[in-house]
Amino acid sequence: MRINLLKIPTAICALAITISACHSGTKTTTTTTDSTVMDSTKVTAVKPMGPAPEWGKTIKPEMQAVIEKLTSYGDKHIESLTATEARKNHTPTDAVMDLVKENNIKVPEAMVDTMGKDIDVSGGKLHLRVYTPKSGKGPFPLIVYYHGGGFVIANLDVYNASAQGLAEQVGAVVVSVAYRLAPENKFPTAHHDAFAAYEWAVKNAAALKANPAKIAVVGESAGGNLAANVSIMARDKHIMLPLHEVLVYPIAQASMETDSYKIYANAKPLNKAMMAWFTKNYLPAMAEAKNPSMSLVDANLKGLPPTTIITAEIDPLNNDGKMLADKLAAAGVKVASRNYEGVTHEFFGMAIIVPEAKQAQAYAAEQLKAAFK
Repeated sequence: MRINLLKIPTAICALAITISACHSGTKTTTTTTDSTVMDSTKVTAVKPMGPAPEWGKTIKPEMQAVIEKLTSYGDKHIESLTATEARKNHTPTDAVMDLVKENNIKVPEAMVDTMGKDIDVSGGKLHLRVYTPKSGKGPFPLIVYYHGGGFVIANLDVYNASAQGLAEQVGAVVVSVAYRLAPENKFPTAHHDAFAAYEWAVKNAAALKANPAKIAVVGESAGGNLAANVSIMARDKHIMLPLHEVLVYPIAQASMETDSYKIYANAKPLNKAMMAWFTKNYLPAMAEAKNPSMSLVDANLKGLPPTTIITAEIDPLNNDGKMLADKLAAAGVKVASRNYEGVTHEFFGMAIIVPEAKQAQAYAAEQLKAAFK
């Protein structure tokens, strides 16, 4: 095993911000939705330049400013590119970082140390980034985190703010997983990598100053799908089940004809055409979209850990998350969910700019802390 230290760029660290947890709402065995959560703290206001886009008339000003900045780069549409080309496009994280600089927003000092680890898995190696709280002696709770990107694009830097924010707010060790991407690595490679990383984290928790008995999984978008699958595989393989899972706008079903896919077909930064492109790149055949590992609403969900689902209003995947919440509740899983209005896919890591992201991270952190207690 090779161990190397990673120094996260200051600008990327700026995207994670430590905040006080806001009110969590009622936790129940059925799905609850609260889109009116407010936080007493505020982020620096960033204003948009133009009118709200046609595809998102309800978009919040700060969210719109991020989308405007992302659009200003003039990148070609991802669905028209190869995977290699698409990975060179600007990301929503780039837009947030530029807005931070342009608006002279204060960068909070990181409350975690980071290091990188390479681990051996079947057919190759995985890179992990480990976030450890600077304060406290541990053993800390342990979170295994899976980034988004449709199984095809993005990396640990793009989603640093989410992983770092969780580590800081929960006071946990976070292991962020750079699973192998498609089309170079087709389904179910990412799913197998996700579980291999979870197994490694459980076995090596002590060395990470973490408590393996207090472990959770968190994922965004494609990573939300992976996190849920890790819980399913842990259940089926009879190894330690996560105490909790947080699924942020997860990919959860095969149909691209849901209401949210129709209403937000042309949304940014994620649209319907991009989802079709991601699916084509990751799956060996489009019919695999109905595989229960991809279409979680068709999977056996009984016996899974309590689950928190976070959705964004202006998102083709909005209905995916809500459908999964209903299916989990029907399977007897304790579920809590919140839908955040006026924000788009990818909002969760934008806490330094977007107030709703700050609220969502605080909500996720509070749910995780309650589970670890």
